[in-house]
Amino acid sequence: MGPRPASMDDYLAGVPEAARITLERVRQSIRKAAPKEAVECITYGMPGFHYKGGLVAFAAFKAHCSLFPMSGRVIEALGDELAGYRTSKGTIQFPIGKPLPAVLIRRIVQMRVAENEAREGARRTRKR
Repeated sequence: MGPRPASMDDYLAGVPEAARITLERVRQSIRKAAPKEAVECITYGMPGFHYKGGLVAFAAFKAHCSLFPMSGRVIEALGDELAGYRTSKGTIQFPIGKPLPAVLIRRIVQMRVAENEAREGARRTRKR
């Protein structure tokens, strides 16, 4: 295991070409769906986006790529839409060379934005 990447570009530079191309498409879809204020980051050693908290992350593995919605509720809510993918409580796996559809990524990001904004609103209400 090498040093942790300092940026999303560093991470992507270190993965094989097929996975890098796949994850670049995922990155572009997330960037289009996320609010302008969302920032790229490295979280848990993986590239991700931060907006009022962790938004989503993604990574390449030997035999697949994964999207991490950082919310089991999102994966549960999307149920049937994720039927063709291997999922767990916090991960959606997809084949290298076949990124998740942009429309699905947009739904995931929108759901996560709503969760993060609601959580932030609840915190503000409690502080009053």
